[in-house]
Amino acid sequence: MTTAVFTLQGEYIELKALLKLTDLVSSGGEAKMLISEGQVLVDGEVEMRKACKIRAGQQVQLGDMLIQVNAA
Repeated sequence: MTTAVFTLQGEYIELKALLKLTDLVSSGGEAKMLISEGQVLVDGEVEMRKACKIRAGQQVQLGDMLIQVNAA
C-alpha cells in the first residue's frame, strides 16, 4: 500500500475535493462516482457521503492508496 500525506490548510476538506487535490481522480465527477460505489474508505469504514468533512488525523483509502491527513 502506498501512503501519501496531505496537509490540511483549514478546518476540513470535503472528501471529493481531497481525492481530486491528491490526483487520485481526474475530476469531481469521477470522485463522486467512486464514492457512491463504496470504493472509498475513511478511517477504515466505507464512506458514501461525497461532501463528508475530512479533518486532521483521519485517513482516506482508495484502492491501494492511503492518504494521511495532517494539520498545517
